[in-house]
Amino acid sequence: MENAASSYPLVEKEIVPDLQFSTQDVLPDEASQKKRLHDLNRASLLGNGYHGKVEITFQVASGEVYRMQTTIWQADEDFTSLKSGASLPTKAILGVEFF
Repeated sequence: MENAASSYPLVEKEIVPDLQFSTQDVLPDEASQKKRLHDLNRASLLGNGYHGKVEITFQVASGEVYRMQTTIWQADEDFTSLKSGASLPTKAILGVEFF
């Protein structure tokens, strides 16, 4: 079965510095936010230990949703750092898919 996130456009991590993000969290509740941070920390371990990629789904200030396949180097409650050296607000991330 196809994941709903796969219907969003796939973008390259190099465009992240050109995007605008909202200051509001895209996830509505604390449980979802905790799961996101847990998944990002797992992805960081995968990225640092094995250079493994994940797919993140995120929302920009205009409301558009995108996907990106990338290696995550570090994540905390404020920002998530990507392999390219770019970072995006953790509050903009809707989900993390492992493959």
